[in-house]
Amino acid sequence: MSAPTMRAAVLTAPGECSVQQVPVPRPAAGEAVVDVERVGVCGTDVEFFTGEMAYLHEGHARFPMRLGHEWAGVVRAVGDGVDPAWIGRRVMGDTMLGDGTCRRCLRGHQHVCARRQEVGIRGGRPGALAEQLAVPVTALHELPGGVDAMLGALVEPGGNALRAAQAAELGPGDRVLILGPGTIGLLTAMFARAAGAEVHLMGQTGASLDFARSLGFTSAWTEQQLPDLPFDAVVDATNAAYLPARALDLVEPAGRVVYIGLAGTPSHIDTRRLALKDVTAVGVLSASPGLAATIAAYAAGQVDPRPLVAATVGLDQVGAVLAGERIPGAGPGPKFHVDPRAR
Repeated sequence: MSAPTMRAAVLTAPGECSVQQVPVPRPAAGEAVVDVERVGVCGTDVEFFTGEMAYLHEGHARFPMRLGHEWAGVVRAVGDGVDPAWIGRRVMGDTMLGDGTCRRCLRGHQHVCARRQEVGIRGGRPGALAEQLAVPVTALHELPGGVDAMLGALVEPGGNALRAAQAAELGPGDRVLILGPGTIGLLTAMFARAAGAEVHLMGQTGASLDFARSLGFTSAWTEQQLPDLPFDAVVDATNAAYLPARALDLVEPAGRVVYIGLAGTPSHIDTRRLALKDVTAVGVLSASPGLAATIAAYAAGQVDPRPLVAATVGLDQVGAVLAGERIPGAGPGPKFHVDPRAR
């Protein structure tokens, strides 16, 4: 008898994505198998599709690969050593899987473990663009009743954005400028607004700025329109190589600059300007330390990111989404979701 298979979207080379039959995962010791309900497609996935992602050139990832690190689903089975009570729970999962033994992991920083795997990204760990996914149970976060599959798949990007907003140390009376009204930028804006800050956004296209305004962010500007205001914090959530230096120019002395966007080429800042302005600069890599707080914020209704999702498609349309095609009937939001169960 042949082994059971399932449908999955597999990236075989730059620009080449197809739905294939792959083996159904079996939970190893310490793992759970999840029936995937929803998966988000993000900029990192697009970089793999184009072949630009640095991990491909550094040996951390290779084709063929299965993408998908923003996901939610229901635990179907567990391996040895895992409490069976996990079965049937609705969950999302951490992307970063440290080795659990190194100094960084033991100090609570498994998301920067040098030997880490990243679900759907690094180290050959298959992602969630499939009907089922196997992950270590230690990576799972249970979702409360008010956090549905759509919100669950938005926890991972939300965790990154929450950490960016927290790094900016925002509160009532603070003014923050967020560069880039994409998914992470808008999520950061939502968390900044929830903290009581005055939020400004800077973007390039009229459509993206109009969408930001539709979410209640009326102070949305192009770079040419940006008012001459003192910004207590600036968050760079773009992939533009020149904007990290521009962020440093725009922030107030003794302010904070948060770098969460990544450009395809190196960015340069003048550290003399950083020191002479007494600015604190913070880099954010991962959602890991912010996942639990993001789930709590969604459950409490402090932040509602649902409008960011333009459409939900099936596995057959993943290639088109990665290629940048606008799916017919899609809304104005920047995020696309995939339901692997859809036909």
